[in-house]
Amino acid sequence: MEIVIIGAGMGGLTTGIALKKFGHQVSIYEQTTEIKPVGAAISLWSNGVKCLNYLGLSEQIAALGGKMDAMAYVDGLTGETMTQFGLEPLIQEVGQRPYPVSRADLQQMLMDEFGHENIHLGKKMVSLQEQNGIVQVEFADGTQIETELLIGADGTHSISRAYVLGEQVQRRYAGYVNWNGLIDMADDIAAADHWTTYVGEGKRASLMPVAGNRFYFFLDVPLALGLENERSQYKTQLKQYFAGWCPQVQNLIERLDSATTNRVEIHDIEPFLKFYKGRVVLVGDAAHSTTPDIGQGGCQAMEDAIYLARALQVNTLSIEDSLQRYQDKRNERTKEMVLRARKRCDVTHMKDEAITTAWYDDLRKEQGPHIMKGIVSNIVGNVLD
Repeated sequence: MEIVIIGAGMGGLTTGIALKKFGHQVSIYEQTTEIKPVGAAISLWSNGVKCLNYLGLSEQIAALGGKMDAMAYVDGLTGETMTQFGLEPLIQEVGQRPYPVSRADLQQMLMDEFGHENIHLGKKMVSLQEQNGIVQVEFADGTQIETELLIGADGTHSISRAYVLGEQVQRRYAGYVNWNGLIDMADDIAAADHWTTYVGEGKRASLMPVAGNRFYFFLDVPLALGLENERSQYKTQLKQYFAGWCPQVQNLIERLDSATTNRVEIHDIEPFLKFYKGRVVLVGDAAHSTTPDIGQGGCQAMEDAIYLARALQVNTLSIEDSLQRYQDKRNERTKEMVLRARKRCDVTHMKDEAITTAWYDDLRKEQGPHIMKGIVSNIVGNVLD
């Protein structure tokens, strides 16, 4: 079958690779003229890694991933370690090591695997309609295409979603701003094999190892929506927001490169359960836009890709029947992930001071099992378990 995917992000590329494995003719149309990663890196948990393993990319993703052997939470103000523990029990339970990975590296690997010749850039979809089982798409440059199946992987501002739902739903501001980027590893910032998170005042400064002796860092600050975004002021602002924090966090801020640091106002979308209409189906952020607080956004997009490709392969009644089965399999799991991320976001970023303070107290008593149990609950239940 000839299939068109709108969007060349992680969800679109992974879906395209999966469909090609089953013999479909797949083309991807991307609105930007140059594909750039959205964000510096991603915490690819074991369920996402398993999806790539299933597609024959186990060696490639292992080469890109950082060696994350342990987790640590540190009091951001005093520098005192609140809890620290190894991840080997988690890895053994779920059967796969997680890999923090640079988004640019991951996206390049996925594009190479899919095939650059079938990715069409500068194609912004402006409208779509379906007639007699054929989806007709019009792009901003006036060109048009037709396809038997259109997959909307067009992200949080999805036009495909508006078609499927009959309306453009509003995004919900999660209440915090995230700065993220890549920085050279250094012992005076964090341990090279740890995911280290400095917490306090409803803020976070977090570091994960990725390939190339680099840390992926992100800094979260609860702030109002729509504040001025001036790149030249990033360091000055972050020094103000994290004034009085421990030397490791000050070293991170001092050494980050403002020119390559991203600033994102974090949003999600209220979960919905309708993922397709006719022969238009949603994957990734188009279907379940979430905050990054449990690290499952990209992983869930990859799970979508595998299950959609398998549903189309093993169900032969009709395309619509396959899409119905995909929707029924995925919508409850992805809804749960969006709501879990939202709940974690509220605790971490001090929506209620008493709850967040209690969480800080709990971290000082934590030995690892409780936190790992929460992560495992996000990982299990995927399409490859």
